[in-house]
Amino acid sequence: MKSLCVYCGSSFGNKSIYTEAARSLAKEMVTQNIALVYGGGNVGLMGVIANEVLRLGGEATGVIPQALMDKEVGHNQLTRMHVVKDMHERKAMMAELSDGFIAMPGGIGTLEELFEILTWSQLGFHEKPVGVLNVDQFYDGLIAFLQNQVAQGFVKANQADLMMHEANAADLLRRLQTFVPQPSTKVLDALAAKTLLP
Repeated sequence: MKSLCVYCGSSFGNKSIYTEAARSLAKEMVTQNIALVYGGGNVGLMGVIANEVLRLGGEATGVIPQALMDKEVGHNQLTRMHVVKDMHERKAMMAELSDGFIAMPGGIGTLEELFEILTWSQLGFHEKPVGVLNVDQFYDGLIAFLQNQVAQGFVKANQADLMMHEANAADLLRRLQTFVPQPSTKVLDALAAKTLLP
């Protein structure tokens, strides 16, 4: 794994443990010579992880829409910065530049990015590992909700397993590094279900 996309909040959250976790993830990535790909901001946890990667001598690549760059939230000291047209182009480029994905604590945008990349994995559009850094049980509710989707028959267990989760950076990176992709059956399952309809 040469590069890792990290989705995280443009806010700090209300606990210092989130900032500490961002720095810890940055340290693990630089130690393993993994470059950071992220949303290009210099605010919140986005800024924390980018600054720590750079401070430790690692590489940080940002991808940011022009509209956000115009609002002066873009980081101006990154290894490289890609300024793109819109959010769709941003997410596509971040995915293309990355060998795996981690969602740290964040808001609605972080969840949207996480579930889009999970959907692409489920459909077989990519075979890259996806995980959440479950800092201070931040994602416990989401993990439980995903299991409820399995229990209710909307998500298959192997699809839910695509979202790996660990409480600390070292353990999560270890799982991402050893991830073995499985062939996607989502489209085939849908076609099979259609043939069973009355």
